[in-house]
Amino acid sequence: MSTTAEPASLHQRILSDISEKILSGVWAPGHRIPFEHELTAEYNCSRMTVNKALSQLAKAGLIERRRRSGSFVRQPHSQAAILEIHDIRTEVEVTGLPYHFERVSRLKRRSSTEDRELLGLDAAGPVLAVECRHFAGKRPFCQERRLINLSAVPEAEDEEFLEISPNPWLVGHVPWNAAEHRIRAMAADAAIASALDIAAGSPCLVVERRTWNAERPVTQVRFVYAAESHELVARFAPSQG
Repeated sequence: MSTTAEPASLHQRILSDISEKILSGVWAPGHRIPFEHELTAEYNCSRMTVNKALSQLAKAGLIERRRRSGSFVRQPHSQAAILEIHDIRTEVEVTGLPYHFERVSRLKRRSSTEDRELLGLDAAGPVLAVECRHFAGKRPFCQERRLINLSAVPEAEDEEFLEISPNPWLVGHVPWNAAEHRIRAMAADAAIASALDIAAGSPCLVVERRTWNAERPVTQVRFVYAAESHELVARFAPSQG
């Protein structure tokens, strides 16, 4: 009985140990997993037990196995529906990694010409500019730069956005009846490269969104993702008539 029970327990232990290191961020995307013979020696088990554990991790999308090169932590990959408004937290959680965010800056100001163009405002007024970074595990996932029209959402003036990020706060406080998405590609400049911890010039996906409430502009936001870790998905049906 002990002969059959031991490999099963070791298999689960290997799965648990490697999964914990990946999901906690100790092993970042691209990190090489120890070779099979190294794991065999470390856990004092058969190579078949190690192979079974690595195969299960690969099937779960946590690692990728490269012939002759070994196994590596896979880059988390997320999807977002372009016709929906949802929280960045949701995008991160589907990758299986823990989510958190940090507010980088918050500034109330009188709208500039650029602010009015971004929001679609006809006249100058107070706006709130907020920048956040969203994380998947320990790695930056997305940079958010947002303008909030304080004439439409005056209560935002008192919100610090330290405990809750702007998107879920706005969804919970302000109804919207129209939205616009713009999607484009760009190369990371120095500021974006630093924010996302990627090399300058790396391809990025940019999603810009505006929302309105009863024809009044509410917010304009720009989300920037590293292109290799994110994609947009739309589901639609043929038009009638």
